[in-house]
Amino acid sequence: MIVKRTAGTLLSIGVSLVLVVVAWLAFIEYFDMNPMVVRGPSDVWAYLFTAETAADNRALVWGDLTITLVDAGFGLVAGLVAAAVIAMAFVLSTAAEQAFMPVAMIMRSVPLVAMTPVLTLVFGRELLATTIIVGIVVFFPALVNIVLGLRSASPQAVDLVAAYGGSTWTALRKVLIPSALPAFFTSARISAPGAIIGAMLAEWLATGKGIGYRMLQDVSTFESDNLWTCVVVITLASLVIYSLISVVENIVLARFGRTA
Repeated sequence: MIVKRTAGTLLSIGVSLVLVVVAWLAFIEYFDMNPMVVRGPSDVWAYLFTAETAADNRALVWGDLTITLVDAGFGLVAGLVAAAVIAMAFVLSTAAEQAFMPVAMIMRSVPLVAMTPVLTLVFGRELLATTIIVGIVVFFPALVNIVLGLRSASPQAVDLVAAYGGSTWTALRKVLIPSALPAFFTSARISAPGAIIGAMLAEWLATGKGIGYRMLQDVSTFESDNLWTCVVVITLASLVIYSLISVVENIVLARFGRTA
């Protein structure tokens, strides 16, 4: 069953990738885009694999991509963990939700572009600042989904734990958290591309490293080959991460006897 679900996930990702490539080619053809600015799939392939400088090009793109994925990965994990912890606090304590939710909504209403310079001044330009910026992108949608997932647990199951002398923490561990796993993995899948975008934003405005900053340089210097290659690579990376999370989700939910 796990293999079947995983194969279905990978098949849907493959179909989506084909549709994106077809739409890319159709867009170039229909709008008759300037070849000095726009690059097609064959141009990206040549830049990475068949050009004389292909090895150097791959090294450049891979180095920048690695930095961005590390930034996004730390922020994704930090945002999901923080959202899960606070969501559990909300479910266990109405007072905690009433106290924290207005603050969270105020923070959410402030554009991240406006917050980034302030966060950079406070936390510097290294990994910590990027993790916080990406974590903010991930935190708020994950918080809402996980709270809904925790509250979807069966009240009868919670009452059964209490009837057998189980504590609130036992009910949380045995009932609420397993019930929230689909919501948690949904949040992770939704947040993964957002984490990459957040990492690129931090690189543009704060760190001056990674594929985000490289793309900014490419626009300034008209390096269209590298720019479009970065777009393709970061899109593929998002699809791969999405697929990996889906595979882990299938394995974990199968362990708890739930459908994905």
